[in-house]
Amino acid sequence: MLNLYVFPPSPRAFKVIALANYLGLDYNKRIVDLSKGEQRSPEYTALNPNQRMPVLEEDGFVLWESNAILQYLADKKPETGLLPTDARSRADVTRWQCWDLANWDPACAIMIFERLVKKLLKIGDADLTEIAKGEERFHRAAAVLDAHLKGRKYVAGDRLTVADFSLGAPLNLAVPAQIPLANYAQIKRWHAGLAELPAWRQSLALPPPG
Repeated sequence: MLNLYVFPPSPRAFKVIALANYLGLDYNKRIVDLSKGEQRSPEYTALNPNQRMPVLEEDGFVLWESNAILQYLADKKPETGLLPTDARSRADVTRWQCWDLANWDPACAIMIFERLVKKLLKIGDADLTEIAKGEERFHRAAAVLDAHLKGRKYVAGDRLTVADFSLGAPLNLAVPAQIPLANYAQIKRWHAGLAELPAWRQSLALPPPG
């Protein structure tokens, strides 16, 4: 049985949940409440020594890192084309997932943490220096992505892939995190399309952990 250890408010958890729902996979959702420190329990640390989520576990196979999980899930249904099988197309998708980890996610994460997570967890005020750093990194990355999306429906062309799930997830929190999207019409158009996917809407509708 497929088990996904997630904390639904997190974009990194959302992308995994959304893809599993899109693929119609049968899975158990195991909540790891980061606000209660459950990621630091001995049982969870045995699954992921980094004490982060999400984590996938299936028949004794354990996998952490959200983008690796996306690729593993997509490989279950290669006919969907979410992870291309030809070498060049697959490398293109992987390239954008690597870019996500190196550029996009870190920039978005700073604003999400400073403007949203700190407030929710009541762990202090937003650090304006960190926010400025995050916004500078975001604008640099957003200019690249916005230019790339011109004339393309999705990140890897005209077909939905796991790269869209990777890059689109943080923007679900664009309003509360005040991610500065105003000047990036292509990104807004692309993300609005993702938000119309039934599986995307279904995953956004998940209730918060109790």
